[in-house]
Amino acid sequence: MVLQAVRINPIDWRGSLAAFLELVDGSGVDWWLCGSAALAVRGIDVAPCDLDLVVDDEGARRLNELLSDYLVEPLQLSEGWIWNSFGRAFLGMRMEWVGGVNAGADTPEPGDFGPTAGKRLVVIEWQGHDVRVPPLDLQLAVSERRGLTDRAEKIREFMRG
Repeated sequence: MVLQAVRINPIDWRGSLAAFLELVDGSGVDWWLCGSAALAVRGIDVAPCDLDLVVDDEGARRLNELLSDYLVEPLQLSEGWIWNSFGRAFLGMRMEWVGGVNAGADTPEPGDFGPTAGKRLVVIEWQGHDVRVPPLDLQLAVSERRGLTDRAEKIREFMRG
């Protein structure tokens, strides 16, 4: 995990996402993908360094159980923050999930993992699986706010078709 974080070892995000999809298949966990991996599943040329997942409170607890053999940081309660819990695992690459995201995540502007994005999810077919992701306009706005100009340009180029 450390060697991937410093870009020494390559990251197989496709293999890790496929392994995650197999793990959660039939579990009932209501999840969606955000961050760079949500762009990559659309076919945008980005290199995800982790899988960022959003779930409800029960989904956060369930993911903690499903990923118990891969945990790096067990589910941590963080009530009073913009989410109620946070967990981290390593399943071929770093995976992080937040549970119970609240309206604070959309303050001062809507983000790509808050309730606004959650109400506007788009379903992408990826390797025979339906993967829910935030809308591109929110991902573009977040990339621009974070100063990720290269990523923002790739999103704009993709949106132009």
